[in-house]
Amino acid sequence: MALPKLEVPTYELELPISKQKIKFRPFLVKEQKVLLMAMESEDSNSIQNAVIDILNVCILTPDFNLSETPIIDVEYLFLNLRAKSVGELVENKYRCNNEVDKGEGVKKECGNVIETQINLTEVKPITDVEVSPEIQLTDKIVVKMKLPKFEIVSDSSKMGDIAKLTFNMIASCIEYIYDGEQFYYAKETPQEELIGFIEMLSQEQFEKMENFFNNMPKLKKNVQLTCKKCGFEHNFEMEGLESFFG
Repeated sequence: MALPKLEVPTYELELPISKQKIKFRPFLVKEQKVLLMAMESEDSNSIQNAVIDILNVCILTPDFNLSETPIIDVEYLFLNLRAKSVGELVENKYRCNNEVDKGEGVKKECGNVIETQINLTEVKPITDVEVSPEIQLTDKIVVKMKLPKFEIVSDSSKMGDIAKLTFNMIASCIEYIYDGEQFYYAKETPQEELIGFIEMLSQEQFEKMENFFNNMPKLKKNVQLTCKKCGFEHNFEMEGLESFFG
């Protein structure tokens, strides 16, 4: 006689950037085991592949293209997937680095360990500075940028050259180039030509493009903690997907 099958709940989530509505199920014990084994190996490629595999089996929305989705949307989706699979609260520990006066002019780090819980459902993509996607390189030339897609994460494991990866990422984020008379759409332009265009930028022009990436939305949460030992008030910002699983 076959054993009974357990029902698995489903959830719906709207992605913050693309506004896609995604239906998904929690990852199961067998899938969590694969992720934990990858994390224990501390191999970035193994962790990345495990995350991709879990997302692919847990996303139930038909025709959803993971590769074409902005990276920040995928991070937000995985954060909520983890919340529904394991639990919304994550335990984090921090060491108080406040310098405490020990007398006679001697100061020593407090060192007290502070424990706190982070609610993953409260973590949202935040942009500190709004930067226009239209970058004015010269009086005539404007480059329209878009947020990097998740496919660049997969490509990164195949490229050992950081400079090559950087230029490929920038090129993949160009939507069009306008010279005052004509639009040159990236989807109609060979990748090599786009990279050649980037390589011809001055340092000042390149920094304008870097500024777009430096101010992209990131998963952030402000944390305020008071050390019970010395009373020092800590106020810091958690940033990036990995910081919420410490």
